[in-house]
Amino acid sequence: MRAVLQRVTHAKVVSDGVLTGEIEKGLFILLGVHRGDDEKDADLLAEKIAKCRIFSDENDKMNLCVNDVGGGALVVSNFTLYANYSKGNRPDYFDSEGPERANQLYEIFVHKLKKLIPTVGTGVFGAHMQIDTVCDGPVTIVMDSDVLRK
Repeated sequence: MRAVLQRVTHAKVVSDGVLTGEIEKGLFILLGVHRGDDEKDADLLAEKIAKCRIFSDENDKMNLCVNDVGGGALVVSNFTLYANYSKGNRPDYFDSEGPERANQLYEIFVHKLKKLIPTVGTGVFGAHMQIDTVCDGPVTIVMDSDVLRK
């Protein structure tokens, strides 16, 4: 499972003209599910993300996690995080988990994250969405559950 975290001052997602998730200060998270991922991957990433210290303290050092600053998280599924672009100019997505299982693991991840971060919004799994973010820093971290399993 792969997550791209962005520290934001505001983020929202709209699907079919309907606002489905919005946060102020916090983390915007794109989440991709790799073929063969399981619940352990969702747990590892959720735990690490909730504790990730990428918010500035009073000395302007990145020393605080999202909960320390009263922030939230906005999670959007994104199968393209597993794009294979090694051949040709059109990526393939064969490494992404199939839609049914990917949705299950996306929901498990969101459920776990909601236990760790009080405010969590989401997009609509598999939908075309418009995303509006105001990145803060910018601070962008790519996390992969395979790295956390080692």
